Amino acid sequence: MTVSQVARNGGTIAYEVHGAGPLVVLAHGMGEHRATFRHLAPRLVAAGYRIAAVDVRGHGDSSPHWPTYAPAEVGGDLLAVVRELGGGPATLVGSSSGGAGVVFAAADAPELVNGIVQISPFVGRPRKPNPLLRAAVLRSPRLFGWFHRTRFPGGRPADDAAYRAEMVARLRGRMAAVRGVIAPVDPHWTVRAREVRQPVLVLMGTRDPDFPDPGAEARAARRRFAVAEARMIADSGHYPHADQPDATAADLVEFLRVTAPAQGHDVD
Repeated sequence: MTVSQVARNGGTIAYEVHGAGPLVVLAHGMGEHRATFRHLAPRLVAAGYRIAAVDVRGHGDSSPHWPTYAPAEVGGDLLAVVRELGGGPATLVGSSSGGAGVVFAAADAPELVNGIVQISPFVGRPRKPNPLLRAAVLRSPRLFGWFHRTRFPGGRPADDAAYRAEMVARLRGRMAAVRGVIAPVDPHWTVRAREVRQPVLVLMGTRDPDFPDPGAEARAARRRFAVAEARMIADSGHYPHADQPDATAADLVEFLRVTAPAQGHDVD
């Protein structure tokens, strides 16, 4: 495993590249790191794509402390990775809170982005737990790990315990970033969505516990864009790339055949 770094506004953004072909950049959500895509990335590589899995600012191997974690800046970080890897254009995939950053990137630099994918995006505000519990989860790596475990109502990956232990360890000293990536900020990504002219795919698990009606949330996200499609991943929670990687990869590859077709490859 080789971890690369790109400089960005006084800090560094870490990313890991695998495969060859059209570029696909993966951005995780709150509290996670690039290994959340450990099951999805090999499937996309096998389908003929060059995959760059990014540690969102403040997470993983990226610099720990930033003045802001706003999605506009996250989008700028993703564009910096695309430029570092030759200027793309790239398809950007954002999971959960990462789904906001890909919208800003596509709107700000359409010449570098040929399509975006939102996995489990938040159109409105997520369900709020008890305020004291929420405050504790957003300040304690151990409690965040417990919360993360609850996002898999349909079953967790076989290696989930090991991934979660690493995630919790990596969060020590970085909980300000966890709070930062979900802090309310203007403009919300939905304000910029109409500026996105590239194709958009919205993916949502049918059992995502963050939404009273995941299908309605997916359709609400789709309607924000000029050209978009929403698809549901059966029996999946908030992280379909982790609990249903085959189905997620199949939908992604079908979308990528439009935005960035790879030659001579397919997904099982």
